Order: sequence, then structure tokens, then C-alpha cells
Amino acid sequence: MKLGFIGYGEAAYELSTGLKMEGLDQFYAYDVLLQNEKFAGIIRDKAANTGVELTGSANEVIEKSDIVIAAVPASRTLEVAQSLLGSLRKNQLYVDVSASTPEIKKQVAKEIAKQDALFVDAAMLGSLPVNKHKVPITASGSGTDRFIEDMQQYGMNITKISDQPGDASALKLIRSIYMKGIVGLLIEFLEASKIYGVEDQAISSLSQTLDSKSFEETMNRLVTGSALHAKRRAGELLGSIEMLDSVHIDASMSRAAQQKLEKLADLNFFERFDGTKPASWKEVIEVMHQG
Repeated sequence: MKLGFIGYGEAAYELSTGLKMEGLDQFYAYDVLLQNEKFAGIIRDKAANTGVELTGSANEVIEKSDIVIAAVPASRTLEVAQSLLGSLRKNQLYVDVSASTPEIKKQVAKEIAKQDALFVDAAMLGSLPVNKHKVPITASGSGTDRFIEDMQQYGMNITKISDQPGDASALKLIRSIYMKGIVGLLIEFLEASKIYGVEDQAISSLSQTLDSKSFEETMNRLVTGSALHAKRRAGELLGSIEMLDSVHIDASMSRAAQQKLEKLADLNFFERFDGTKPASWKEVIEVMHQG
């Protein structure tokens, strides 16, 4: 198996490091930053550590590889795919691991299909430095079955979502709404806890609440309960915002949450459900979509 990388940043480096430990030893890579004196040395050192042969162009990577993994910034995903027109072989696998939007992945898939090559929209859903090649990957697109068949023997953890490009990236970006958004809330929570000197008690209190049930159970309870009592909880959060303002802490995340609760309150779940909680979060979202 010959594996090629277009872009040799963190993703490509960690994947090749892990796959080398599984016995894969033929790697090729090209990175446009090899033309930049500031970064070229770093890339060469990493490639030397993993036994990756650096090439003079992306086209050379394609020529030498069975599977090509494009690990470039999301802003360059489509541009890179378009630049490879005429280079890919029939049924060659082109795997895009960028964090591009579903729409961009669909456009990339069309470019790859023009060459009768197979496209994989691959979304990595965990820490690469921790998991390396075993990072959970969801995949969709025409080449997904082949990608799984070829790479599972090397310990890669790939789950197929569908044959439709963009579906895997949609899952990743939806997941990021929580995983990245929650960091903003945590920063506000921790800043306030530290200023008021109650960080140990605040963290312990939340730990007891969040650790007592599964994520899904907690999520369902918070969404359905907040729908029913949105007005009161929006008012409580307003008090939190006033407290943050009084000690000059940026309360932008709390403000956004308070506004979302106000929108829930406007939908009057109490009357809609005769004073009882919705059965699940799905009912809450359905009402929100109906307006």
C-alpha cells in the first residue's frame, strides 16, 4: 500500500506516524509550505521522522500513491482538487480530511468524479495527537467502502455514514457546534468562578450534576425542562449576565444563551403541552421549526 498526502501538517503527520507503527512504510507527501523557508525545515524534519518521501509537486504524490489523502486548509480544499484535473487515475482513492463545509465537499467530489476517481469525505472526530491513525473517522462518498476495506487492516477506525459526499463533514461541523461552543461557556464560567473564589465548589457542583447521568439523558432533561420553563430560566440567566458585567467579564456566550431561552419562551411550551414537559428534545425542535 502506497499512501500519499497533499499537505503535510498535523493531520498527515499524526496519521503517518501511527500507520508506520502498523507496518505501512511507503509514504509520499507534498506541501506548498516547502517553498517557505520558515516552515520548510519543520516539514522536512517531520517527514524524516516518519519515513515520508517529500515530492516536488502534488501531481507527483498522485502518481506514486494508491490512496491520496488531501489534508489542506478548508479554504483551499476546492482549489487543490481543481488543480489536479487530469492527474488522478481511474478508481484511485482521493480522501479529503479537511474541515470544509458539506457544500464544498460536494463540489470537490464532482471534480474528482470528472477523472473517474473515487472520492471520500472523511471527518476526523477526535484528537489526532492522542489517537493518531486510530482517531474515529466518519466517511461518506463513492470511495468509502474501498477506503474502509484498504485501511482497516492497518488499524484505522472508519465508520461509513453514506455514499453521499458532504454527509461526514456535516456530522463533524454539527458536532463542533457543541464541542467548540461549550468552550466559550466554560471560559465565562471559570472566569467568574475564579473572581468570586468559588471555583472548587462550582466545578464540584457541576461535576455531580453532569456525571450522574449519561450525556443523552442530561441533554434531553435540560432541553425539555428549559422549553417548559424558558421564561424563568431566561430571567435567572439575566442575573448571571448582570453579575458578569459587574466584574467586567465578557458575557457574550451567556447573552446568546439568554436570547435563545427568550425565543423558547415566545413559543409558549407551557400552553402547548398543557403544563407538562415535552416527551423528548425532538418535540422541542419540531415546535421551533414550526414557529
